[in-house]
Amino acid sequence: MLFDASYAGLQNVLDLRSQQHALTATNLANADTPGFRARVIDFEHELSAAYGDDGRLQVQRTDARHIGTGAAAGNPAILELEPMDGTLDGNSVNVEREMVRLGENQMLFSAVSRGLSRRLAMLKFAANDGR
Repeated sequence: MLFDASYAGLQNVLDLRSQQHALTATNLANADTPGFRARVIDFEHELSAAYGDDGRLQVQRTDARHIGTGAAAGNPAILELEPMDGTLDGNSVNVEREMVRLGENQMLFSAVSRGLSRRLAMLKFAANDGR
């Protein structure tokens, strides 16, 4: 198979990382909004949902007409963080924590995208008869 389950899994990781980036940006934008709850993607839950009991990536499709190539990142589990004790306005955004999450997410997104680029470069190399 040209694009195996690991290719689809890496693609889904990129989708989830993009969604996490948007959530983190929203969290930071609402750092001073009373009652706002910071939200994060539950990556552990998403990973366990993508892999079956046997540890193999499960095939899922968003449309019956699609060719199944791996798990879909459709609607990930999102956690709302509780405010820390002593927070008077009920806001659960911690700017330092969100900045660390933003940097970590960017680093992981870059690593996965480099991996996908290398896989595609190998396919291109094979398609061009090793040239």
